[in-house]
Amino acid sequence: MPAQHTKTVNVSEKGGACAPGRLLQGIVLGFERQPGLASVCCLLLICVTAFSVFAPSFLSISNFLTILRQNAAAFISAAAMTFVITTGGIDLSIGAVAAFSGITMAVLATFWHVPPLLAVAGALCAGTAAGAANGLLITRIGMAPFIVTLASMSVFRGLSLVTAQGYSLPLPEDSALLEWAGRGWIGPVPVPALIMLFCVAAASITLHRTRFGRYVTGIGSNQEGVRRTGVNVRRVSLIVYIFSGLAAALSGVIMAGRLGSASSNIGVGFELDVIAAVVLGGTSLTGGYGSVIGSALGILTLACLKNGLILSHISPFLTQIFTGLITLGAIWINMSLKGRDLFGIRKNRDER
Repeated sequence: MPAQHTKTVNVSEKGGACAPGRLLQGIVLGFERQPGLASVCCLLLICVTAFSVFAPSFLSISNFLTILRQNAAAFISAAAMTFVITTGGIDLSIGAVAAFSGITMAVLATFWHVPPLLAVAGALCAGTAAGAANGLLITRIGMAPFIVTLASMSVFRGLSLVTAQGYSLPLPEDSALLEWAGRGWIGPVPVPALIMLFCVAAASITLHRTRFGRYVTGIGSNQEGVRRTGVNVRRVSLIVYIFSGLAAALSGVIMAGRLGSASSNIGVGFELDVIAAVVLGGTSLTGGYGSVIGSALGILTLACLKNGLILSHISPFLTQIFTGLITLGAIWINMSLKGRDLFGIRKNRDER
């Protein structure tokens, strides 16, 4: 009996010793399958560790909530941009559409005296229409997404400037509901953060757990093959761009609410930060693979970088330099871990 008891204890100790090793092996295996997610997690960890040393207030809960509140619009647009890039497309107009949607909301509420909910609905409809216009030009006429969205970026930025005449349009002082999406709180949590969490979760489930998400991924990897299975590729792509326009409009509503006014200068360079974060999160620029969680981590990494530089009393203008270098490094790391260069150059050489 004593011998059997000793054997049982030894087996349990051996299993307990193996548990951390198996956990570590599972984490490594997961990172090997998703190198983009691994690289952005490592970069985020480095940023958090470094800035927590140079700026002790960086790790405070209040600072974390501030980061989420200030970057909620970027999280939402990055989730939508993940769908666009996964199909092999691009949307450069999201910053201009966000500004145009915010201007639309301000005009409806301030000058036309439309009720707040209808003003928000009008702004969302404006962004949805902009996304639909991009999608129709791309899917029906066959124009390149880069050209279409570059042109629409100029068009909607111009419409915003013409409508506002270069000025900021204040939101009505008696319409706290319009500012609630950007400044409100529910308990200890800011409303923009709650909206962002809902949008990111819904987008992640849609991309990874639904048939529509599989269609999006399939279009990016083998569009002709998906078409031959009977999928309406044009309709799926159109929905993706409509989704992008709607997300940009919601981002514009949140930014205008946070600032208390709508300006034609809202969202300048917004699309570049979002695309950089999506690429940083491991989404393939050539299509066929996307990760909403990776894109969210990419936005969080860039937001922590900007916030940490400010708290560390370092010029925030360096953020643009670091963003560009980090984006290039992330693309190089992701492609190296996948065994091919950017745009499959190494793979093409091997086939020769």
